[in-house]
Amino acid sequence: MEHLTRAGNPRFFSCTGPHPLATVAAAAGCRPPTCDFLVSGLASLALAGPDEVSFVGNRRHAAALAQTRAGAVLVDTDMLPSLPSGTVGLITSDPVAGWALIAALFHPMPCVSPGIHSSAVVADNAHVDATTEICAQAVIEAHADIGPRCKIGSGVVIGEGVMVGPDCRIGAHVSITHALIGARVCVYPGARIGQEGFGFTITPRGFQTVPQLGCVIIEDDVEVGANTTIDRGSLGNTVIGGGTRLDNLVQIAHGVRIGRHCAVAAQVGISGSVEIGDFVVVGGQAGFAEHVHVGTRTQVGAQSGVMSNLDSDAVVVGSPARPARDVFREIATLKKLTRADRS
Repeated sequence: MEHLTRAGNPRFFSCTGPHPLATVAAAAGCRPPTCDFLVSGLASLALAGPDEVSFVGNRRHAAALAQTRAGAVLVDTDMLPSLPSGTVGLITSDPVAGWALIAALFHPMPCVSPGIHSSAVVADNAHVDATTEICAQAVIEAHADIGPRCKIGSGVVIGEGVMVGPDCRIGAHVSITHALIGARVCVYPGARIGQEGFGFTITPRGFQTVPQLGCVIIEDDVEVGANTTIDRGSLGNTVIGGGTRLDNLVQIAHGVRIGRHCAVAAQVGISGSVEIGDFVVVGGQAGFAEHVHVGTRTQVGAQSGVMSNLDSDAVVVGSPARPARDVFREIATLKKLTRADRS
């Protein structure tokens, strides 16, 4: 059964190999190796055999590297002393990025099979490019526009007027409404994009719903995780900047603007009208109060509560979120005090 638990299980992943080692090295941007042989695939350090390639991401795996039987390993120069004899070192400054490129060489994204499934429902005045695949029971509503080479998964609903750019992948049972989506966007199964935000005001008669008249704009090369929700704006738009990655189960409220190349981990909740700069990293289960502004390159720790504006390049943790250095100093002080009380 080991072959069924290895990376790239053929039940689920097609493989283009074997490839010459020189081709593998070129795909990762490494220098040409001093020898060459056929590489059949990828594996972990522990499981890799003489015809497979692996990688080392950091020094913690030095012992595993010394014991590996892999034919070749992606390493940086600091790890070369731990490389066993008989294993070729493919030298790179970023082994993880190189590994991703090699994985894409062996296991490329499945090709689109152009056409519309017989059980799909496509409005007469919707536009679906001839190179796009529409899977079973998908619904494409009036005036929607689906660009070339997309794959629209089973049970997906693309609402009226929605625009989807080229080379997008929309997973099963996604619903998209009131949205303009760029190129090469990947939306994982179950995501909900463009629904009304949590907008209301309180009157003497109770809650009065405020119409949500904006839309969602998702720029190029964004990934939206499974069961993530992105509400449309109330007056302005909700915007997800190019290259950003949203994990599973993220909630993006109305009017939020997230910059380029941000990473937002699972179960994060971002309240309405929050503005997040470029290259921001947000840990899991963090929460943001409405209308706060987060500067570029800021790092927000897991389970943090962001209740006020954050400057660029800040590193914050805790609830309310505050500089990590201050929080850890406070924790250290409390430990000293408790030890003193015990003595």
